[in-house]
Amino acid sequence: MRDTRESRLLLVLLIAVAFALITVDIRGGEDSPVDGARQAAAAVFGPIEDSVSTAVDPVGNAVSAVRDSGERHDQLAELVKENAALKARLGSDDRNSSRLKQLDKMLKTSAEGQYGIKGAEVIAIGAAQGFSWTITIDVGANDGIQRDMTVLNGDGLVGRVTTVGPNTATVLLANDPDFTVGTRMEATDELGFASGQGDRPLRVELLNGKADVKKGDRLVTFGSQADKPFVPGVPVGVVSRVDPSGGDLTRTLYVTPYVSFTKLDIVGVVVQAPKKDPRDTVLPAKPKPTPTPTVTVTVTPSANAPVDGEIQQEQ
Repeated sequence: MRDTRESRLLLVLLIAVAFALITVDIRGGEDSPVDGARQAAAAVFGPIEDSVSTAVDPVGNAVSAVRDSGERHDQLAELVKENAALKARLGSDDRNSSRLKQLDKMLKTSAEGQYGIKGAEVIAIGAAQGFSWTITIDVGANDGIQRDMTVLNGDGLVGRVTTVGPNTATVLLANDPDFTVGTRMEATDELGFASGQGDRPLRVELLNGKADVKKGDRLVTFGSQADKPFVPGVPVGVVSRVDPSGGDLTRTLYVTPYVSFTKLDIVGVVVQAPKKDPRDTVLPAKPKPTPTPTVTVTVTPSANAPVDGEIQQEQ
């Protein structure tokens, strides 16, 4: 277009109209009269923007990954520092040697699963009259603890946080009748839901009624949306009994939990979920079967034994 007086006037008019539309749009908010036009433009130009963003996403993702990695490293470093302080607080005398072993085992479990955990001590158990299996731990909102965080120890799944105070929190244990967690079978990936039964084994309902399950199979947590209340890959327990299939839509099995809920002391709250599902890597190594000893009996004939084909005569 040639730079004429008419073209300059047209440019000024278009700029004025643009500013007027912007003003009307801002004042209109969600009820803006130009909202329909904006949606139509999005429908037309959206695919083009998407294709352009796809081309630059790798760069953006790389930058984001570096930034997130730095933040994650700082958070993990802070957690390591706090857990080291807990370890120092426990001391090193004989009375606390068992607790230090529990803490070391839990930190090893968290490292294998890439869980960022906040170590804590159990300071109380649920009231007996409440008929619930709960514990109170000595960390709370001031320590970054929130409701519906996963709680574990060196053996596996302990429970989930249900109530948070400034310096303490209540944990509903996995064997409580009101507790339910999604599970995944090792290797076969069969999904199900585990429920607590007090001092009896966990009851698991597999979604596949024809699932091939046997005694000794192991389960881990399946994980929840946004990792709350459960992060994936935490060891749950070992199958101790399988009900006959019977053609039902689901299959029931009973699982002995890894955690001993009557002997809890040092636990960890998962305050930072793993970047990817650890799958079965956190499960303990399977015990090697003990070989059955074999006994070989060798018969040596005596000097007076009759030779084949001969009959020994009486003297």
